[in-house]
Amino acid sequence: MSKHKPFEYIPVVEVDEYDAEWQARREAVEIEGREEMLVALIEELVGKRPSTPKSYSRTMLKYVHQGLPWLSKSQVLQAYQELCEQDYLEYDPEVRVALQTKPVRSQSGVTVVTVLTKPYPCPGQCIFCPTDVRMPKSYLHDEPGAQRAERYKFDPFDQTAGRIRALEQIGHPADKIELLILGGTWSSYRRDYQEWFIKRCFDAMNGVEADTLLEAQAINATAVRRNVGLVVETRQDHIDVEELRWLRYLGVTKVQVGIQSMDERVLALNNRGHDTQATRDAFRLLRLAGFKIHGHWMPNLLGATPESDVADYGRLWNDPALHPDELKIYPTMLLENAELYEYWQRGEYQPYTEEEVVDVLVQCKLQTPRYTRLTRIIRDIPTTNVVEGFKKANLRQLAQNEIKRRGLRCQCIRCREVRRERLTPDELHLTVETYETDATTEHFLSFVSEDDRIAGFLRLSFPRQDVPHPLPELENHAMIREVHVYGPALPIGDENQGEAQHMGLGTLLVDKAKEMARAAGYGRLAVISAIGTREYYARHGFELDGLYMHVSL
Repeated sequence: MSKHKPFEYIPVVEVDEYDAEWQARREAVEIEGREEMLVALIEELVGKRPSTPKSYSRTMLKYVHQGLPWLSKSQVLQAYQELCEQDYLEYDPEVRVALQTKPVRSQSGVTVVTVLTKPYPCPGQCIFCPTDVRMPKSYLHDEPGAQRAERYKFDPFDQTAGRIRALEQIGHPADKIELLILGGTWSSYRRDYQEWFIKRCFDAMNGVEADTLLEAQAINATAVRRNVGLVVETRQDHIDVEELRWLRYLGVTKVQVGIQSMDERVLALNNRGHDTQATRDAFRLLRLAGFKIHGHWMPNLLGATPESDVADYGRLWNDPALHPDELKIYPTMLLENAELYEYWQRGEYQPYTEEEVVDVLVQCKLQTPRYTRLTRIIRDIPTTNVVEGFKKANLRQLAQNEIKRRGLRCQCIRCREVRRERLTPDELHLTVETYETDATTEHFLSFVSEDDRIAGFLRLSFPRQDVPHPLPELENHAMIREVHVYGPALPIGDENQGEAQHMGLGTLLVDKAKEMARAAGYGRLAVISAIGTREYYARHGFELDGLYMHVSL
C-alpha cells in the first residue's frame, strides 16, 4: 500500500480542550482520616447488588450526612483501589463489578470503544436521514457519542484515549477492545483519511505513536490494550472486491450495512439509491471474505405498514442471500431536520404509535433466529428530537415485557448470553446449527447451558464449490468468521472464577471447527483475525499469510 501524508483536519467548531489533568484532580479522593467510613460505604454498596441509581443515591446520601463528600462511582472505585493498596481491604474482583457503572458494557466479553469520523458529505440522499452540519451524516450533535466526538474535535487519537480512560475510571477493563467507527458511509471518505484515522486509534490503544499503520498494527498484536475487533459502517453499493481487500488491510473484521428494507417500492420511495440486489451482492462478498455482517433494518419507513414491516423482516431470514449475523432494528424517528418531515407536513407520512411499534418489534424478535444477535432496538437519538410518534427510549424493554406476558421467549443471542452467570464445563453442551446462504453453508457452533444460556460460539463458513470466490487465495479454504466467548471482560492472562471466559471454550470451538472442515474435505482453514487476536490464533497453529491467518488441515 502507498504511504500517504496524514490527513489534516480543520475542526468544524471550536470547543474547550479536554483537560485530563484537571479531570484527574476532580476525580481524586482524599482517603486519609476517612478509611473506616469509606470501607463501610463500599461494603454497604456491594451488599445492595444489583446496584441501581436510586439505591446508590440513597446509600451515598446516608454517608454524606455523616460528613463524607458525595462521590461518583469512579471515585468510589478509586478509593477502593487505594484502600486495598493500604491493606484496609482485601482485593476482590467482584467488588469492582458490583461498583461498575453500566456493567453490561463489558459483560459480552470485550469492551466497546466508539469513535466518530469527521463531518463529511454522504453519497446517499435518504429522506429519513437527519442532517446536522456539525456531524457526520445521520448523526445529531446531542447524541452521547456525537457529543464526545465533538468535544475532542473528531480527533481519533483523543477520542480513543479519552474513551478508554473514561471506561477504566468506571471499572471496565480495556485490554480487549472492539473499536467501533461510526460516521455515515466509511467507504466514501478519502483513503488517506481512513488510514490515518485508524492508525491514530491504534496509537491511542498502544500508548505509543507509530510511523505507519502497519507498524501500529504490529505493536498492537502484543500490546496491553489489544484490538479484538474493528467495525466500520458503509453502504452496500460501495462493496466490491477491491473494497474487501482495503478493509482487511485496515484491520476491519465486521461491517455494518444499512439494509433498511428489502421492499423495492419502499427503497425507491425513501430515495435509498440502490435496489435489494445490491444488498444481496454485498452480503455475498462480505461473507465469502469472512467478515461478520451487521445489518441495520428500519420499520415505519415511508410506504410501509406494520403488516408489511413484519413480512419484510421475515425476508431477512427467508432470503438465502441475507442472514445477517447481527442486526440493529431502528424504527424510523420523525426528525425536523430530515426530508421525511416535509412528507409528514403534507400529510403523506404518519409515524407509528407506541403500541404499533412495540407490536412490530415483538413479532420481529420472535422471528429472529438463534444465530443472530439483536444488538440494538432504537437509535441513540434523544427522543426530545422526535416530532411525532413513539417517544420512549426503552423499546427493547417494552417489547421484552410483552413477549414475556405472552409466555414466549426471544431466541436471539443477546437474550441468551450468560453474562455473569457462574458455569462449569460440565454444565455446558456443544450444539451445531446449520443454515444455507446463496454462497456458503454456515455452521453456528455454540456452548449452551441446560436452560439454553449461550456461553460461547463460533461461526464456521464453508464456501460452495459452484460459486466463484472473490479472493483466489481463499480457494479450498473453510473460514472462521467469528469466535466469541461470553462473560465479563477479563484482563488478558487473568484466571476465571466460573465465568465463561478463560474456561477453554474458545479452544474447544476452534478444534471442533478444524475437525468439521477436515471432514468436509477442505485442505485449509482461514480465520479473519483482528490485529489483537493474532497471537491467540497463532497458539492454535494459524499463521499470518497476507490478509488472513491460515492453518493446514
